[in-house]
Amino acid sequence: MSIVRRLLSAYLMLSCAALVGQENRKRDGPPEGYGPLYQEQCAVCHGDRLQGAAQGTPLAGVELAHGDSVNEIAASIANGSPDKGMPKWSKTLSDMQIKNLALFVAESRSDLSYRNFNYSTQFEMPKGVIESQEHAFRLETVIEGLDPLPFSIEPLPDGRILLTEKKRGLSIISKDGEQSALIEGAPKTYDDTFIPNPNLKQEWGYGWMLDVAIHPDYEENGWVYIHYGDRCSDCNEISREQSTPVSLNKLVRGRIRDGQWIDEEVVWQADLKYYGSVPDIGAGGRISFDDEGHVFLSMGLGVDNHTGIQDLSTPWGKIHRVYDDGRIPLDNPFVGVEGAMESIWTYGHRSPQGLEFRRRTGELWETEMGPRGGDEVNRLIPGRNYGWPLYSKGVNYDGSEVAYGEKLGIEFDLDDIEQPVVDLTPSPAVSSFIFYTGAAFPEWENNIIVGTLKGRSLLRMELEGDKVVQRETLLQDLARFRDIEIGQSSEIYVLLEHNSGGRIVRLVRSAKRI
Repeated sequence: MSIVRRLLSAYLMLSCAALVGQENRKRDGPPEGYGPLYQEQCAVCHGDRLQGAAQGTPLAGVELAHGDSVNEIAASIANGSPDKGMPKWSKTLSDMQIKNLALFVAESRSDLSYRNFNYSTQFEMPKGVIESQEHAFRLETVIEGLDPLPFSIEPLPDGRILLTEKKRGLSIISKDGEQSALIEGAPKTYDDTFIPNPNLKQEWGYGWMLDVAIHPDYEENGWVYIHYGDRCSDCNEISREQSTPVSLNKLVRGRIRDGQWIDEEVVWQADLKYYGSVPDIGAGGRISFDDEGHVFLSMGLGVDNHTGIQDLSTPWGKIHRVYDDGRIPLDNPFVGVEGAMESIWTYGHRSPQGLEFRRRTGELWETEMGPRGGDEVNRLIPGRNYGWPLYSKGVNYDGSEVAYGEKLGIEFDLDDIEQPVVDLTPSPAVSSFIFYTGAAFPEWENNIIVGTLKGRSLLRMELEGDKVVQRETLLQDLARFRDIEIGQSSEIYVLLEHNSGGRIVRLVRSAKRI
């Protein structure tokens, strides 16, 4: 069986096939399952593309009188506006129909269609000074022309930058913006990817390199940590039955000397029986260190979109915590629990994209992609359940409620599900983030700076405790923001993903224009 057929077989296993399988819809029309309802009930007054009509106001390109969040739009639909001729739709539509209509309107307003991942939108580097609420800054290019699918950057103390590219491996960017040869002996990567749906332009494959991070005491011990998709063939029941390669997250550490990867040690690895044929696009794959000698790693979907994520005996859909050498901490929440993987810190995660330790409070935080809606920023409390696939503030791609408890035989109380600090609906495809600290942007101290992929935006969120009190878009419509890091001089580096080539740019503070 060819690699394309093997990958396609794995792809068809995913329950997110609904995302890419709706070939009968019109390319530029509303999504099947939401658009027909809008066309039937709303278009006569508000226009077939939300542009407005004689009987009603436009719903796109204008401010909405009652707010533009999904909940506010849903309330407007449900309550209607009888004095203006709009019926009270709660009398004729179900709660899910109203929610889907509200989500469709919100997605259309913000150009966040779940079918558009924005790989090929035009890239144009902003010139001059960019003004934000607290600081002005400019963008400087460090390097361009990288592989279109980079994943991670890690600034080094001497000003160089470690870089991972999913299909290529590990390299070093010099202070002058030159890319080294690939580091020899680093974990193997594979480039035999394919695009299951040409309209989405997403490459899928097995055996990708993911995050890279240096140990907090790197200048003394030289340890570099790599999180990657460990690939094998004919190595477990799934790979033999389906004639596909399989992969799973693995964390190793080693040192780099004279362009060579040496002294490798395995820090975390699951049993081969858990390796699956879900491509590494859902792997999660981030690393974070705390102040007490622990390293955390994130893992997303496993054998499919649902199975095993609520099961403490499997590694999928979990955040794991070990000592920096791989030992299991005795204060992990599931140590001693029969059948549980003792490395688990939290569970119920769908697609974790960012993982950061907030040193100011001693807490671990995470960003996570939902399905259609339901992207999250989470404060991770040890032992807690973050809900997937029992519950989400988003909906499935076909418009149905996320409620797989009955199918999985799991009963739960919503009070037992930890709710996100930030709900990002409609989904911008949230990615990596930082808690900013440093002198370069003092008014952003301890703010969350988070990137989005589909949304192509860089966002700032100001916190009071665990509540967001202010949000701001720093950069918009640029490229897919894959990773964000703080440099040695507290400048901000961002890793951009684009079909014309990946690139690293930095935000440098500037004087505000008068």
